[in-house]
Amino acid sequence: HPSSDSLEFGKGKQDRYWWCDSLFMGPPTWALLYQATGEKKYLDFMDKEWWAASDFLYDKDEHLFFRDSRYFTQKEANGKKIFWSRGNGWVIAGLARVLEILPANYPTRARYETQFKEMAAKIASLQQPDGLWHASLLDPESYPLKETSGSGFYLFALAWGINHGLLERATYQPVIDKGWIALNGCVTPEGKLGYVQQVGADPKSFKPEDFEVYGAGAFLLAGKEMYVLAGKGR
Repeated sequence: HPSSDSLEFGKGKQDRYWWCDSLFMGPPTWALLYQATGEKKYLDFMDKEWWAASDFLYDKDEHLFFRDSRYFTQKEANGKKIFWSRGNGWVIAGLARVLEILPANYPTRARYETQFKEMAAKIASLQQPDGLWHASLLDPESYPLKETSGSGFYLFALAWGINHGLLERATYQPVIDKGWIALNGCVTPEGKLGYVQQVGADPKSFKPEDFEVYGAGAFLLAGKEMYVLAGKGR
């Protein structure tokens, strides 16, 4: 019983992918349902809803996703558009998880690959001198702390892209290596990953000691792909 509600924030039942984080949460599950059952209808539903959300939230000039429709006209302190690091991390990680399952002959697979490559190139260009990404992708100076949850998802996706032949090693390996060293530097002596922006919907300030489970999860996803990238197998 698919919904046809509006994707605009606050409209309708809000049971579609109206916020970019949901592209990590929902579509890979539909792809897994296809994998478990062999029924293409699950992929077709996922595909329809992915591109509805993408057509609504993806900025085709910046190659980044708005978190939701509230941010279409808002600006950062420096006048740039608001693109939240972790929100875009959820998306590119969701793309990787969908592409891992999507059949090579699926009609729109090339479109997913193109979006993945566009986002990867943009994200790589926004890596900060400290090796990671800040809470606001286009206004990192307003949020001077490195942020590990978005960064973890980026490193996962970029390493995954090399491991699956979608990204060129020569271009992205230096970005990944620099980021991986920096990410490991955010682990405390007790083994806790810090510098995680707390639950939210847009860039906010936080403290070096802040931790959340999704930050650790992104770190583990990145670590698994780094293991593969080092030639240790899947």
